[in-house]
Amino acid sequence: MTAIKKLQSYLQANEMDVAFITTPDNVFYFSNFKSNPHERLLGVVVFKDQDPLLICPKMEVPDAKASGWNFETIGHLDTDNAWEILSNAIKMRGVTISTFAIEKAHLTVERLEALQQFYPQANFVRCDDRINKMRVIKDEVELEKMRHAAKLADYAVEIGCKEIAEGKTEMEILTAIENAVKEKGYNMSFETMVLSGPKTASPHGIPGNRKIQKGDMILFDLGVIYEGYCSDITRTVAFGEPTEEQKLVYNTVLAANENAIKAVKSGVRAMDLDKIARDTIEQAGYGEFFTHRLGHGLGISVHEFPSITGSNEMQLLPGMVFTIEPGIYKEGVTGVRIEDDVVVTENGVEVLTKFPKELMIL
Repeated sequence: MTAIKKLQSYLQANEMDVAFITTPDNVFYFSNFKSNPHERLLGVVVFKDQDPLLICPKMEVPDAKASGWNFETIGHLDTDNAWEILSNAIKMRGVTISTFAIEKAHLTVERLEALQQFYPQANFVRCDDRINKMRVIKDEVELEKMRHAAKLADYAVEIGCKEIAEGKTEMEILTAIENAVKEKGYNMSFETMVLSGPKTASPHGIPGNRKIQKGDMILFDLGVIYEGYCSDITRTVAFGEPTEEQKLVYNTVLAANENAIKAVKSGVRAMDLDKIARDTIEQAGYGEFFTHRLGHGLGISVHEFPSITGSNEMQLLPGMVFTIEPGIYKEGVTGVRIEDDVVVTENGVEVLTKFPKELMIL
């Protein structure tokens, strides 16, 4: 059953007339059309018992059709009232709408009010949770794309390690990584991170013109998109001999990463994985320096449902893909994060990212 048909079944079962999908990643999920419309209106309208329609900027209509979208496509110019065009297209279907399912996490108040002007009597209900549940289980076609994306991420880290040299800046290494990926015909899935020395102790540090020095720990956090699906990997390496405490920090994070991965299987709760990794780090005396969740869902979006946190009681199911990325960030010592992309399988776990994890001293 296609994603559209699954959503139609949901609408019928819950007596909803129509769903309006506006998150670009969800538009891609339902239509295979990838767009960044900026401030312009983009959306898929899914009717409970009619073919869907797509609204997008008029200049993108040919791209939408080329993506494989075979249903009605309506375009709007920058000078048009896109909401009026959308309303007229729905009116042409002869549909009476009393209940609109919308993405409450994405549709702004301004846009909701624009929609309400045309449908003042309609109820607007949340469909975010349903779409999350649909997207969270990847089929084999999606998983194969994610395996390719992970291989490209492994390649990107390999390039980064080869580029490390005394006197090179973080930005020079970052540029070499991104150029190598683009030469293969792909884009990064988020802003590449290359941090060195004391900057590794900032989990979301910003790469800059700091020059690599002997004795630095260097952290790479990056991902690549393959046919609309993202990878996300972090590796930390040493340039020159690390200190004893840096080795201890590294080996503690590695143990937390591996212990959590070993525990992945259907029926285990997300919070259990977080606890296993957190306990490993706490037992080594670094608990206060692990300051973020263990991981996040991964797929069309680089951060998607579910969140692998200590409070998430959700049970894992086969086909779920997420990251496992424990870290220790101790100022004056080092920051280390090791991140892998994993899939829950019928029998346990498949690790997609395969770049070596033993401490690499360059």
